[in-house]
Amino acid sequence: MLISNPVLPGFHPDPAILRAGEDYYLATSTFEWYPGVRLHHSRDLVHWRPLGGILGERRLLDLSGVPDSGGVWAPCLSHAHGLFHLVFTRVDNHTGGWWDAQNYLTTASDPEGPWSDPVPLHARGFDASLFHDEDACWLLSLTADWRPGHNPFGGIQAQRFDCEKQVLTGDVHHIYSGTSAGITEGPHIYRHGGWYYLVTAEGGTSWQHQVTIARSRTVLGPYETDPAGPALTSRDHPGLALQKAGHGSLVETSTGQWYLAHLAGRPITERGRCVLGRETALQPVTWGGDGWPRIGDGTPAVEVPAPSLPAHPWPATPVTDTFADSRLGPDWSTLRRPESPEWIDLGTSGRLRVHGGQSPRGNRSPSLVARRATSLHCALETTMLFTPATPHQFAGVAAYYDTRNWHFAHVHPHEGGRALSVLTCDDGTLTAHSGTAVALPDGEPVQLRVAIDGDRVRFAYGLIPSRQWHELDADCDATILSDEYAGEKNPPDGREGSPAFTGTFLGLWVCDLGADGGYADFTQATYTTQQRSTR
Repeated sequence: MLISNPVLPGFHPDPAILRAGEDYYLATSTFEWYPGVRLHHSRDLVHWRPLGGILGERRLLDLSGVPDSGGVWAPCLSHAHGLFHLVFTRVDNHTGGWWDAQNYLTTASDPEGPWSDPVPLHARGFDASLFHDEDACWLLSLTADWRPGHNPFGGIQAQRFDCEKQVLTGDVHHIYSGTSAGITEGPHIYRHGGWYYLVTAEGGTSWQHQVTIARSRTVLGPYETDPAGPALTSRDHPGLALQKAGHGSLVETSTGQWYLAHLAGRPITERGRCVLGRETALQPVTWGGDGWPRIGDGTPAVEVPAPSLPAHPWPATPVTDTFADSRLGPDWSTLRRPESPEWIDLGTSGRLRVHGGQSPRGNRSPSLVARRATSLHCALETTMLFTPATPHQFAGVAAYYDTRNWHFAHVHPHEGGRALSVLTCDDGTLTAHSGTAVALPDGEPVQLRVAIDGDRVRFAYGLIPSRQWHELDADCDATILSDEYAGEKNPPDGREGSPAFTGTFLGLWVCDLGADGGYADFTQATYTTQQRSTR
């Protein structure tokens, strides 16, 4: 049996892997999307099922007003004292050399909840994690330094944490400065063979990314970096399918085998744009005679041996969601505000009603229900009933990256009736695709499709009862929906700018800029992969 990478395709960065008994969990970053901290479950490391997200209520997480690529960064999931511990960072700002990044802890007896009210920790640096030693618990994070002329990534710090009282105690210890690769972040500590192993991410979360490992006889160091160099990187191998390899965490299986979970990206062209975002992959780890963990030749592989565990596939997820449940399914996410009756109504079987929200640039209460694009050939189809009352109301399907980069096929008022048109927002510049306005009959549902087709986004519509698809004549560049394109360009203060960190979503979007009570009904949504253009 083989593991096929990425095991979590699409936007699933910064994986924290955990074994609890015979169960394995992967927690990944979610940034401005609810529910916060996406969770997957496996019994064999090959087959993974989504459990949705952990932070799905405002009492657990408030994302109102967070910037693009702010919100939840780099979670850490651990298990000790009969509880699951989740440490996460909520980032309110990451521009201009500043980080406003508050760390929190929440606990639960079951990974599917309920989770306790979050306890605030420190805000001195993000990528926090908990290490449960035999006689103490330690909170790790990077040390952020805003001062001009100083390294903004000031190394790794540790502070003792009282798990019973849930408070930090004692002094803050600087335990590791990193290597010349720089940008040292994402710390995790593991104990093995009488050593403490410190796993960090270095090089920045792009082409120079790497996993660096150091070790010490004591938890507070001093730490010696592996003399063999990074444990994993793709920086010198631009032809590899998996690029950006880094930000890893380790797990030991119940059979004594070790694996590293790490993020990776799959560019459309060599060192090109990664439309699907940063994804999660697994690599087997062996322990050398010198006591250092090794990962093959130090580069990420697409197919790797699976552990010697019984195969445990999960039931296949239906490709069509008929919205028959009282809550959205685990593959759906919502932007900046959690699912709630305030704007989402699933009370009538077979229909999702989405009440309109803010404009596409609004960062408090947008109404976008979306799911990750997991393939460069995938599509989302739906049937929508929507009657706009004013020009402030429009709704449809979108391929979305952030507030500045998206494509949107939307129904809107037009010449006393309604029409379907395509809008593109490219680095904040709005363009209406000329010639795409299609008149629609009043009061009738319309079928809509948005598809990723390699480096293009394509839209189509169909009228009922004919159910024949008609492709809209809009040339939409899928590659603007990527970290490489969406990051801040040439900021006025001369810095490199603030990178972007998410990935492409396909979704159902309803806007009501006048807050006049507009809504759209979606009677189904079908997500398929490997759909290729017939052009």
